[in-house]
Order: sequence, then C-alpha cells, then structure tokens
Amino acid sequence: MTDETPDADGTPKVPESRRAEGLIAAQEKAVALFAETERRGLVAPGRGEREVSDLIRDLANDMFGTTKHWHKRIIRSGPNTLRPYRDNPPDRVIGPDDIAFADFGPIFEEYEADFGRTYVFGDDPHKHRLKDDLPRIFDAGRAHFAAHPDLTGRELYAEVDRLATAAGWSIGIWHSGHLVGEFPHETNDGAKADSYITPENTSPLRRTDRAGRTSHWILELHLVDRARGFGGFYEQLLDLA
Repeated sequence: MTDETPDADGTPKVPESRRAEGLIAAQEKAVALFAETERRGLVAPGRGEREVSDLIRDLANDMFGTTKHWHKRIIRSGPNTLRPYRDNPPDRVIGPDDIAFADFGPIFEEYEADFGRTYVFGDDPHKHRLKDDLPRIFDAGRAHFAAHPDLTGRELYAEVDRLATAAGWSIGIWHSGHLVGEFPHETNDGAKADSYITPENTSPLRRTDRAGRTSHWILELHLVDRARGFGGFYEQLLDLA
C-alpha cells in the first residue's frame, strides 16, 4: 500500500494506474488459483461443500499466502445453487450428477478479487448448457458495456436479463455485479444502489467516487432454472482485464 497522505475520507492516495494494476493482478492470481483447483479436482462428487471450501482456502494460502477473504467463501451444489448469496443453506455432499459453483473473494496484497466458476458432473445436457452459456453471456454483457460509454447500472442489468432470458435462464439474485477495489470493500458514496448493477442504479458505471477515484466493477452472473432446480455462477472483472 502507498504511504502517501490520505484523502479526507481516510483513503490512501493510490495512483489510478497502480489501483488498476492491483485489481488485475489480484484477478490473475484468482484465475491461477481456480486453474489449480480444477487441475487437482478439488470440486468433486463425494465431497461436502464446506470441505471443498476449506480445500480451496488452504490452496490459496499455499500458493499466495492468502489468509483473508473479503466475503464469505461459497461452494454450492444441487438445489443449493438456487440460493442467493445471503442464504446459508446446510452443508451438502456433491453428487455424481450434480452442478456446483464456487464464489470466492480472496484478497491479494490488499486488493480484492471476486471470482466465480461453475462445475458440472454427469451428462445432464441442461446443466452443461448452463455452464457453457455463463461465459458466453458474460462476454456479451462485457461487450455491451464496452460499446456504451454512458451505460448505467440499470441499463446493464436490463441487458444481462435480456441475454439470460433469450437463453432460457433467469437471474437468480437482485443484482448482476458490484464495485470492487481495495480492501476493505466499501459502498460508493454510501449509496447501496449506486454500488451495484441493479435496476435501481440509474448512475453511469463509468464515474469517479467522492475521492476522485475511478469506479471499477465486477460483472456477476447467477443464472437459474427454477423448474429443473439448479443454477450456475460466473463472475470476474467487468471493466479491466
């Protein structure tokens, strides 16, 4: 972290280029963490969700010395994949024909990563289609953001909803992303709606906060098929790498 004089709100004055580099580097480490998670087969049938969460936590510590996570670590499988972030469903063992997802927020050198991926076991074509649709819809949402410089949170949420509906899925939570930055995670200007990609956010996503810092965003997709009883998850940086 910088040793420069802090702003009036107590936030250290970090050059924007360094903030962007820190967030990109944090995501690159999260990508490496989950690549190693997959290589080792840590998310696997027969393992409990809490067991898998602890295995990934320990791997993050082994690989990067990471001991802090800015939000609770989530592994969900089967019907638990329908549950929103704030829920705390009972621990569940991953089954041989399950879908499961991971949602982790590791902190790397005081910068937050927020990263999510989905895993499918067995041959259910609907679950495999969801897993394949998640990165495709993410890329389409990111392309829409890139093509519209004045895009608001409401408008991006509406586009994600349109893309999900066209593919046969529903958004499973009340938002499709949020601000990300230095730890500890904070809400921009203390306004909750303006800190999320949600129908209530009518502010442009490309803006600065009250300290003059560029706002950086996570695009978060929790898509569900309630009739079939499962969901999937995918998230990473929207406006940077």
